[in-house]
Amino acid sequence: MRIFLTGATGVIGSRVVPLLLQRGHAVTAVARSAAKRSALEHAGAAPLDVSLFDRAALEKAVDGHDAIVNLATHVPHSTLQQMRRSAWRENDHIRRDGSAALADAALASGARRFIQESFAPIYGDHGADWIDEGAPLQPIRYNRTLLDAERSARRFASGGGIGVVLRFGGFYGPDAVQLRALLSAVRRGWAPLPGRADSYLSSLSHDDAASAVVAALALPTGVYNVVDDQPVTHRDLVDTLADAAGAPHPRLLPAWATVLTGSIGRLMARSQRISNRKLRGACDWAPRYPSVREGYPPAVAAIDAPRPVTAA
Repeated sequence: MRIFLTGATGVIGSRVVPLLLQRGHAVTAVARSAAKRSALEHAGAAPLDVSLFDRAALEKAVDGHDAIVNLATHVPHSTLQQMRRSAWRENDHIRRDGSAALADAALASGARRFIQESFAPIYGDHGADWIDEGAPLQPIRYNRTLLDAERSARRFASGGGIGVVLRFGGFYGPDAVQLRALLSAVRRGWAPLPGRADSYLSSLSHDDAASAVVAALALPTGVYNVVDDQPVTHRDLVDTLADAAGAPHPRLLPAWATVLTGSIGRLMARSQRISNRKLRGACDWAPRYPSVREGYPPAVAAIDAPRPVTAA
């Protein structure tokens, strides 16, 4: 297939590119800097500099491609920045306007498939009950534009193509800023996770997210939760991280502190035991790491590994 990929240099996209190339696909990868385009070209992709907000240029860029994969985001780089609503404006612009422009270009070009990234923790608090794709959505201010992005995929499908939405769980990996920050806190004896200790959190390794994107090239139209097999409670999650780091089990924030963490904190405090059953039943994808119990140890080992010394 000829595949047009946005977000090709992000933590997921940079893993998707080699997987697609290994399977013999031709990949056009969007990157905005010369250095990133050079790296993509060296990997075997066809790099392209195009704005998601330039509709005329997008139509020309996607012409002749079989599948459009939109992984473009602009997530604030630090936990402190993520607490500021203004830090999400560019991400909102991408999900609301960029996704719409890309879907329009895909429709105009005659592409057969449109794959849109989304975010699984958009559901309400369901306690210990499992959550599937039919559960009501309860977005908050900072992630309300997820609904816009998902609408773009549905609009593509209503035009006769295959529209796939991938609702990813909470990412982790050695290059995840959030995991590094949590690991640092755990080593100091506390874990800044709002909510109850028995609240569930649904996670996903970066590598498993990338393999799910590749699997989505064979999925029928629909929305799919992309999470690991076994969500764990906040207590289990931080204890698992502490064990991987060889540190004592940390203290959690008291439940009342959630009110001090803003809308993002209230979202993180929800108990979301999200199921991947629909995805697993629709294709041959399976997470390499069934839960953070298996995934955290290699991630922590990679974070702690000494960096190679380069010559001056």
